[in-house]
Amino acid sequence: MIRNGDTDDPADKQEKNGWIAKEASFLGRSETLDGSGFRATGYLFYTMMRAFLISIFGGLMSWWGLWLIAALDSTMVFFLPLSVDIAVIILASRARGLFWLYPILASGGSLCGAAVTFYTGRRLGEAGLEHFVPRGRLASIRRRIEDKGAVTLAVLDLIPPPFPFTACILAAGALRVSTFLFFLTLGLARLLRFGVEALLAYYYGPQIIGWLQSDTFEYIGIFLFAVAVLGTAITTVQLIRSTRAHRKPSRARHAA
Repeated sequence: MIRNGDTDDPADKQEKNGWIAKEASFLGRSETLDGSGFRATGYLFYTMMRAFLISIFGGLMSWWGLWLIAALDSTMVFFLPLSVDIAVIILASRARGLFWLYPILASGGSLCGAAVTFYTGRRLGEAGLEHFVPRGRLASIRRRIEDKGAVTLAVLDLIPPPFPFTACILAAGALRVSTFLFFLTLGLARLLRFGVEALLAYYYGPQIIGWLQSDTFEYIGIFLFAVAVLGTAITTVQLIRSTRAHRKPSRARHAA
């Protein structure tokens, strides 16, 4: 079919619109993309998102980026599932001579973020905690503290996501567990967790690096980034609502 002087000859079309017709690997398969079609729009979005993620990923895959991710992951606002574990493994695989350093950095950042959450809980108190932690989960945390104390609560950090450990940190502060014992145990638990991951990365570094360069990891990274953005947005909205609910009784008491 001929329309507006164009022919169906692929060679002619490519000669006239060479910047539009291109071969690209999209979602694991090679396709020819028309600039005016849906696939071209999808490919453009994909390439922009990929470039954006690579720039962020490259910046955070450093010693300070690891510390920052670990600190944010222990706060109430950010939702970063498995981000610290993945960062430790990647960095230890790339710089195997410094594999021992990354668990220390990750643990230090985690403790700093956890301290903010812990003292936020202490300021809230047990009464205010109910606005931020579901009652069922709070009752479970109370039982653990009453039965076995701060040490057992901190050891829960070894349970992988999606276990809501940030709620445990907040509750530990509100319920006034031993600060020294809690953070000592938490620090040792995180050193153990990240140390094992770094050790595995040290021994299997070449295989891990090969997998990191695959398309599969790229798609997993995009998926985890989307989950992190969505989860952080939901957590932020819930935190704002909980904060407002916590302030209403306080205002009522001051008014009375």
